[in-house]
Amino acid sequence: MKPLRAPSKSRELAARVLHAAVVMLREAGGKLPSREIKARLAESFNAEPWAAEIIESNGFPRWENYLLFFSIDSVKAGWIEKTDGIWTLTPAGVEASHLAPREFLDRGTEAYQRWRKQRREQQFEATGTAPSDASDPELAVESEQGPPEERMLEIQRDAHLLLADELLQRLKAMSWQGFERAVVQVLLGMGYGGSRKEAGQALQRAGDEGIDGFINEDRLGLDVIYVQAKKWADASVGRPEIQKFVGALAGKQASKGIFITTSRYTDDARDYAQRLRERVILIDGSRLAELMIEFNVGAFSAVAFELKKINLDFFNES
Repeated sequence: MKPLRAPSKSRELAARVLHAAVVMLREAGGKLPSREIKARLAESFNAEPWAAEIIESNGFPRWENYLLFFSIDSVKAGWIEKTDGIWTLTPAGVEASHLAPREFLDRGTEAYQRWRKQRREQQFEATGTAPSDASDPELAVESEQGPPEERMLEIQRDAHLLLADELLQRLKAMSWQGFERAVVQVLLGMGYGGSRKEAGQALQRAGDEGIDGFINEDRLGLDVIYVQAKKWADASVGRPEIQKFVGALAGKQASKGIFITTSRYTDDARDYAQRLRERVILIDGSRLAELMIEFNVGAFSAVAFELKKINLDFFNES
């Protein structure tokens, strides 16, 4: 199998760290707290000066940064599951743990690239925003040689994709009260609903893992919007659900509505919504997660990087 990346000092360290972690998991019966994994790895890798070097941006040693960053590949490959600070090695992960360290890392990277390409294609279908060339694994490798600002933007986009994916999974696992809180906070962030108390009182639990109700379109309450939100795990929202929603709009003498789901919409449902006389906005799980990131709902800014450039005017002596 052709590796995605040429050998490098960083990749070699990442391969050793991650492989040591999965072998440790396998020998422990397949499950360990992340803090115990890091404590055991520290005994080995803190003895290596370059691996133990502290990264200034977050205060963690280099090997720990690599563990956290590259373990994401193993999660997307279906080899590791992370839940509430516990790492679990899946049956596929047990099999993969017998690979050589570099092959383990490269296969995980390939799996991550496939996941990233799929997520960006889904993003394009939902928003019409074209994915970047780096959604192609081969081009992604080439992009690493591009200008620093392009590489930093690429890293940020990848981090947002991963964060959005995790936010969506956690949303689906929340109680309806927690789901309501997330929806209210997103709507407030978008400028709807007046105060948080007013928006929270306006929305009520529905009988099918969802909530519905009215919110103010603006803080003065000059117009109202009807909202339905469905906390569905996998089933797609089809045209019949949107038709019922439009019927509810008519019954409540409303002309604007927002339909939110943690799953997705069928093409037929989207086409139907676009042809309506009433203004109906469809927000699927991917878009909801993006809005949560945009308005810091369930997320926060962790690290900021400053990129400096040379000031040519300073050296102009003419």
